[in-house]
Amino acid sequence: MRWVRVSQVELAKVRELYEGVMSHACHGLFFREGAVLGSDLADDAKKVPGQYFPAVGNILRERGWVEDIEFGDRTVTVKGSIEVGQSDIPTCHRLRGILRTVYERDRGTRVNCTEEDCASAGHTVCRFRIEEI
Repeated sequence: MRWVRVSQVELAKVRELYEGVMSHACHGLFFREGAVLGSDLADDAKKVPGQYFPAVGNILRERGWVEDIEFGDRTVTVKGSIEVGQSDIPTCHRLRGILRTVYERDRGTRVNCTEEDCASAGHTVCRFRIEEI
C-alpha cells in the first residue's frame, strides 16, 4: 500500500475551493470522505484485541489527523485537528465522518456524530457528541 501526504494548508485550500463552488453543501462530501477513511481505519484498529479506541487514537495521531484525542462514551475531545482553520463554524467534517464510522463499528449500530465545539471557531479543543440513532 502506498501513502500520500497532504498538508494542513493544502486541505484548507481544497475546502476553500469546494466552498467557493458549492458553499456549505460540500461539507456533506467531506463528511462522506471521512466515513470512507474511517472504515479502513476501524478495520486496522480492530486488529488490536481489547484496545480498539487506543488503537484508533494511535492511528489518528500517526496519520496526522490529530495531535491528541480522548474517547468517551458520548463525547470525543480532539486537540490539534488537521482540519482546523479560521472560521465561524465547525470545520472538522472529515474527522466527524471518521469518528462516526469508528463508533458505528464498535457499537454495531448507527450513530450521529456532531461537532459541538471547534477550534476553528475559537474554542480551545474540538468536541464531538456521539448519539445512537
